[in-house]
Amino acid sequence: MRKTMLFVAACLMSLAASAQVLEVASMHKLPIPAQAEMKVAGVSPDGDYILLTSGSNKGLQRYDVASNTLTTLSKAEGAGFNVQVSKDGQEVVYRETVVGKDNLRKHNLVRVNLEKSKEATYARGQRDMKRMATSDNLTTVSIKDRMIVLTRNGLTTTLAPNGSHLSYIWPSVSPDGTKLCYYVCGNGCWVSNIDGSNPQYIGHKCQAAQWYDNNTLVAMATEDDGHFITGGTILVYTLDGKKQVLTDDSMIAMYPYATKNAIVFSTIEGETYMLNVK
Repeated sequence: MRKTMLFVAACLMSLAASAQVLEVASMHKLPIPAQAEMKVAGVSPDGDYILLTSGSNKGLQRYDVASNTLTTLSKAEGAGFNVQVSKDGQEVVYRETVVGKDNLRKHNLVRVNLEKSKEATYARGQRDMKRMATSDNLTTVSIKDRMIVLTRNGLTTTLAPNGSHLSYIWPSVSPDGTKLCYYVCGNGCWVSNIDGSNPQYIGHKCQAAQWYDNNTLVAMATEDDGHFITGGTILVYTLDGKKQVLTDDSMIAMYPYATKNAIVFSTIEGETYMLNVK
């Protein structure tokens, strides 16, 4: 009797963990021009444009969904890494990696106003990675020396919520600015308070997570053979323990980004898909 009760309890826990989080209304491949870069680097808050970069984060392009047009924002190395988009979608901030006359790699930080087609370099020739922020964003995160660097209201702090002996990647801040999501290499995805306190384990197969809302993460789960990526799916996780797989094994899906009622992701073949959800 006790074994039966334990089995039923385990089944209920499994169902809860796999419960539906989002309803997928449709999924379609975007007709992006052939000259577009292969990886999604960002998306506007309303989903009217998608930012694309190469697999090595070289270059940055803006794809307009309605008009199916492509605009090149940068051809520089590193331009597709950790791109920031303003809350109104009118501003994009990215970095350009350059090699100076001293043969040292340096960074230029560039802010582009898409509405006015105006570009401004506001930090040039920086050896250390400065914070990348749009003019309306007071909280940003990046990685430096394997640690999380958080800038909030002009103050910068270094965080290591699970210990300074570990390596951290893929940090992101919740829409309301109260939570921090990050990935501990070799361990998995965690969510903490914005100051790094009270870390909560989310899961090992929750890679490159982005916030869908203040309680939901969209992420990828990849498989490899030690040399090449052999599988990839898009999933959603909630902070109360629910998980839902959104794509199947018919494609290798990677690097999702959430926008209003949609999730955009790339495939390893360089295609871009949009999941309409509700």
